[in-house]
Amino acid sequence: MHESLKNKVVIVTGSARGIGRAIAERFASVGSKIVVNDLNQSDIDQVVDSITAAGGKAMSAVADVSDSTAVGTMIDAVMAEHGRIDVLVNNAGILSPMLHFFEADEAWWRRIIDVNLTGHFIVSHPVARIMAKQGGGNIINMSSGGATRAHRAFTAYDATKGGIEALTRAMALDLGPYNIRINALMPGSIDTSGMDLEARKRRGENVPLGRVGEPIDMTGAALFLASDEANYITGEITKVDGGMLAQQRSATVDIMPPSDFPKLEDL
Repeated sequence: MHESLKNKVVIVTGSARGIGRAIAERFASVGSKIVVNDLNQSDIDQVVDSITAAGGKAMSAVADVSDSTAVGTMIDAVMAEHGRIDVLVNNAGILSPMLHFFEADEAWWRRIIDVNLTGHFIVSHPVARIMAKQGGGNIINMSSGGATRAHRAFTAYDATKGGIEALTRAMALDLGPYNIRINALMPGSIDTSGMDLEARKRRGENVPLGRVGEPIDMTGAALFLASDEANYITGEITKVDGGMLAQQRSATVDIMPPSDFPKLEDL
């Protein structure tokens, strides 16, 4: 799987931290050439330095994914440096501020829609044209459990994630004839900002695997979807959530909580 990703040019948007950074560094570790994108140059430089220090190849690309002019400049720079784009990971997104529906306003709604959903389109549209001309490519979008199950106080965020899943399916149909595969990842409860131990324990209780996820947990699925091993997979939403969406009720309110399960010493 990893051999097919060697020397591939991979753009990861929003990759200065969290899931995006983990995915960028993991692609770099298997020999891909990484384009690290985010809003702040100094944050990007830290990731580029980390990749190059480990023997990988990376370039920086500052751009707001909701700004088509900035995105165009980024893509021009990538093409000038590498002459092709093989993989795009549309990871950039925002979820804050958290607002109850009654507290929200139009500016809040539009900003989250612009970055999370429209940003996927703005970056994918020119990149897909390049991929089509070079004979194919892979685009991986970033969904959330909020696409199919709602969060409280996340109205706009959840709306964007539902839209991203619909966009993934529609893009897969339109771009399949050009040998461009479009899939999406659906993270569960991933600790991207360093939760305290109590928060990790509390959230982990409601995950069937018994823990919150780490950014590194997202990387295996991303590599697989971009690799030749997934050559006949497109339009798919891949859950990486420790089983969260497989359950009818969360563990703390289930009829038989995990605390009542058979103990190892009794097996």
